[in-house]
Amino acid sequence: MTAKKTGKKLTLRRCIGCFEFKEKKDLIRLYKNETGHIEADVTLKAGGRGAYICPDPECVKKAQKRKALEHSFKMRISREDYETLMYQVDGCHDTGLRTVVTREEL
Repeated sequence: MTAKKTGKKLTLRRCIGCFEFKEKKDLIRLYKNETGHIEADVTLKAGGRGAYICPDPECVKKAQKRKALEHSFKMRISREDYETLMYQVDGCHDTGLRTVVTREEL
């Protein structure tokens, strides 16, 4: 979805936790990696199906409760993936940075 803003295109995406539309740059893109785990896409260039979530742990909790990730990725999401995702998003939320910890760094 796009909208006009002072002559520039504004790319909007919907958070799967709170369902609010926000600018793409303000959200964290999630994707399924080659091993089948869900994690944050720090490069924003990973191929395949993706979903967007706010850098707020509450949105991860809402998405988990509603099973939004399972729906988006059409697969069962493990508890370990939710814990990793919560850690990544919480670190991003606490520091205010867009960078997150990758699975390899855990």
